Amino acid sequence: MARRRSCNALRKFPGRLVWLLPLLAILFLANTSAIPADAPQNPGSGDPQDLVTAVKRLERKLGFRRTKSFKEQTAESAVSYRCYFTGKLELPETYEKLQLMAGSQNGCPLDDQKLDVFFYPLEAVGNGKSPVTASLANESVERFLVVVPHEDFHSSKELKKLPAAFNEASATLVGFLAAAEVARQKFGENSEVYQNLQREPEIFARKSEIVNRSFARLRELYDSFHAGQISESDALAQKQQAYDELRQQCLAIEPESKSFNRCPAVFNNAGLAFDETYTKYYPLMYQLYLAQDRALKPTLDALQSALNVRSEDEAVENLRRAAQVGK
Repeated sequence: MARRRSCNALRKFPGRLVWLLPLLAILFLANTSAIPADAPQNPGSGDPQDLVTAVKRLERKLGFRRTKSFKEQTAESAVSYRCYFTGKLELPETYEKLQLMAGSQNGCPLDDQKLDVFFYPLEAVGNGKSPVTASLANESVERFLVVVPHEDFHSSKELKKLPAAFNEASATLVGFLAAAEVARQKFGENSEVYQNLQREPEIFARKSEIVNRSFARLRELYDSFHAGQISESDALAQKQQAYDELRQQCLAIEPESKSFNRCPAVFNNAGLAFDETYTKYYPLMYQLYLAQDRALKPTLDALQSALNVRSEDEAVENLRRAAQVGK
């Protein structure tokens, strides 16, 4: 219709201007052909608080519990510095069972020759009042959009009854889905940010399978050592081989993720136990997401229903049943 109105208007020009029509058409096409009709906004043009506002708006529609997180900004690069650590031949099940002490900007006052150490500067935390730290503000748009709903989802009452492995896996999945929806609304379905975020749930599922296999392999190795079946030197050699293979496998994940690391932050027992907290139950939750046709609200509702229990066994059984829906 717009093109037809333009033609009708041009017909009103006097005859002596007819020779200009081809030139005007060329100039018009030259100035517009490189711009798609549904060109999204430039993601880099949005400031952190603008992104937070967009996420919070979606959270209200989804029924998230309201938090005061990310309403303020701070020049600090982290909200705290944590030092997770464990023995060279010890592999706790999640970060809840790792040993923990406070660190500083300079790192951890621990001997990494005697211990496996993971230094973790927290750029955000799910306490309901986390600010936008300098490090988070400088992250990619994809990372920023995932972190905000991830941390806010930790305030869900259903999650407070269960171990961290359920909290982190569900918050990770919901963070991906909420971030993608905000990107769709704000930047458009053809935007690079939206396309990147659409892939994150499946990429993290692949990472989870790799991390979970490596975790099981190393736990079995350490059990053999503590049972006296292999020597310390053999156990350490096999440990190194297992981590070398883990590194190769996770770095081979393509396409590369945009909002999380494909690999554990450090290739040692503390780093692996930390990542296992996020990956242990993620494959089950990912199957639940597929059973809900990859839809945000149905997945969120199914997750909250499955996790509204008091025991780990009940939660696992509920997730398994939910993952079978539609198969």
